[in-house]
Amino acid sequence: MVAGVAAGGGLLLSCRLGRRDDAVGAGTFAPNAWIRIGRDGVVTLVMSQVEMGQGTYTSMPMLLAEELDVGLDQVTLEAAPPARPYFNPALGFQGTGGSTSVREMWVPLRHAGAVARTMLVTAAAQEWGVDAATCRAERGTVYHDATGRMQSYGQLADKAARLPVPDKVALKDPKDWKLIGTSAKRLDSASKVNGSAQFGIDTVLPGMRFAAVGASPVFGGTLGSVDDSKAMTVKGVSQVVHLADAVAVIASNTWAARQGLAALDIKWNNGPQAALSTADVVKQLQEASTKPGKVARKDGDAGAAMTVATTKVEAIYEAPFLAHATMEPINCTVHVRADACDVWVGTQVAGRAQAAAAKVTGLSKDQVTVHNRVIGGGFGRRLEVDYVTQAVAIAKQVDGPVKVTWSREEDIQHDMYRPYYYDRISAGLDGQGKMVAWSHHVAGPSILLRWAEKSLSGLKAAGISNLVTTIKGIDLDAVDGAVNTPYDFPSMLVEYTRVEPPGIPTGWWRGVGPTHNVFVVESFIDELAAASHQDPVAFRQALLKNSPRAAAVLELAANKSGWGAPMPAGHGRGVSVQHVFGSFVAQVAEVQVTGSDVRVTRVVAAVDCGVQVNPHIIEAQMQSGIVFGASGALYGEITLKDGRVEQGNFHNYRVLRMNESPVIEVYLVKNTEAPGGMGEPGTSAVMPAIANAVFAATGTRVRKLPISTALAG
Repeated sequence: MVAGVAAGGGLLLSCRLGRRDDAVGAGTFAPNAWIRIGRDGVVTLVMSQVEMGQGTYTSMPMLLAEELDVGLDQVTLEAAPPARPYFNPALGFQGTGGSTSVREMWVPLRHAGAVARTMLVTAAAQEWGVDAATCRAERGTVYHDATGRMQSYGQLADKAARLPVPDKVALKDPKDWKLIGTSAKRLDSASKVNGSAQFGIDTVLPGMRFAAVGASPVFGGTLGSVDDSKAMTVKGVSQVVHLADAVAVIASNTWAARQGLAALDIKWNNGPQAALSTADVVKQLQEASTKPGKVARKDGDAGAAMTVATTKVEAIYEAPFLAHATMEPINCTVHVRADACDVWVGTQVAGRAQAAAAKVTGLSKDQVTVHNRVIGGGFGRRLEVDYVTQAVAIAKQVDGPVKVTWSREEDIQHDMYRPYYYDRISAGLDGQGKMVAWSHHVAGPSILLRWAEKSLSGLKAAGISNLVTTIKGIDLDAVDGAVNTPYDFPSMLVEYTRVEPPGIPTGWWRGVGPTHNVFVVESFIDELAAASHQDPVAFRQALLKNSPRAAAVLELAANKSGWGAPMPAGHGRGVSVQHVFGSFVAQVAEVQVTGSDVRVTRVVAAVDCGVQVNPHIIEAQMQSGIVFGASGALYGEITLKDGRVEQGNFHNYRVLRMNESPVIEVYLVKNTEAPGGMGEPGTSAVMPAIANAVFAATGTRVRKLPISTALAG
């Protein structure tokens, strides 16, 4: 992409967005991979990013519509097929995650709209024999005010389709924006309310069968033997499918399939992890953390500075395995035929889902069609394709389409868990309470390396450099929030040691690295403030002199929360500040503590995410992240015993209930910086704010999550 200044203001951009498709049909204007405009004037955005509650089905059309000069109500959406033009530039593949959608599509979608608008205006100007500069576009119509002529985009589609696609176009000056910066109503709300939105679990096909699955309860276990005689007597059950590590019952309805599964007599081969416990995992991490790790960041000589520090503070922090527990449990519908395979699923990675189905069936990727759906909660779980692989393997043995739906127990006990992290952290203060040294050693799994190691050559061929560079031994995600703190430390050392728990699958969980690193860093900053007898906000402010945006959100959150005002006994306030996912966020949490019970009563969040595409969605994302993060901080914990996950449903894997949700206030800072991400920052920021508030209320420091377990002793 090439940028420059355009005459008359705005930004001049040259950007390749996929080839122009001349095979879409006569009368359809498709100047790039993202846009189609038919003779009827309908504008279709071919949508690469999936909607899973975060608002992409509104924010992405806003970017396009702004530059295309159409109303948001004039844009329809169509899920993009797996294809290179729809790759996420930040991830290097077609994916929705990492709070990257607005950040990465901010320029490409505006450019796509500007290209189409430029061509449509040019087509009208040529027909009228006037200078294109004397024409204007508004709500899908080109006007020539001097002569009173006008033509709709639909009327111009044929003419525009015959024009060359310009490489360079001018983007609007921000002062001319009509949509960007407004709290436009979400386009997907009505369909979700009236039930017309199609989630993966809503898939219904003629002749469809239903499958209930039981997988090995022990990680790494395999299927031994199955007595299905009782299951086959259940009305509606037609078939029992055996896989290497699971069994599925096929029936005419979900209830029959579940009853059939319960009637099976299954013997499992438990494998090498049959005695694995959480304590075993922690011991492995603890031992690894005592040895030198890979250096992720080194400023100055932290070791030498520590030797002359007046006060030295050390701590060990632990963050547990966490499940995603999405509202829509794992499901996938598949129809395998001799020469084709169709997959109906909600996935954050359509291309990976297609590749997985092709591998299982032996078909080419071109023979696999992925029908991507709206997702009822992703949080990183649907960046994985284990459930697609399983569903296709089952469907290969079934005549006709089959919907595979996991029970809530299967969903929680066979998740791809947020890794368990074990952190050693220390810092030194001088006689005035100023920091002189900071040392942080992160020990835990590497999700990025796991992805890269699966298909390193394929990743290189796809140009996924951000994954491949982690082969040097540093998982950039695992240390995110540790190496890039907003603070000005005189000397700083961050190390990383990769430790893979035996047999336990790990994956992204709405923030991953930052959800644990921000908890550790911000909790420990509070410890240092206490050790130096300083106010937690004032202590942070002294370290943020070189980060004005972080300092500004901290001051805003503190002021709006009434920081420093007295609170009743058993109540406390805690603060956090962070710079992750390209956004600056500060939060103040207020809690009420009664014994081991913690009630989060209020959270005040100040957000600087650069340009605000849709302030309402930003607020909603922050609210959602706070509730999600509070659930994890207070209750979230996956534990292992005898190689099995002990939690199985919401009775023992708690999430915040509606009556437990705090009052949430969100304050936005306006500026013209490029947009940052918003899907995950709320989650990572709230966890230490709550823990610090608990300390303020009780004097008990929480170094191991969840808080409820820590306080129960």
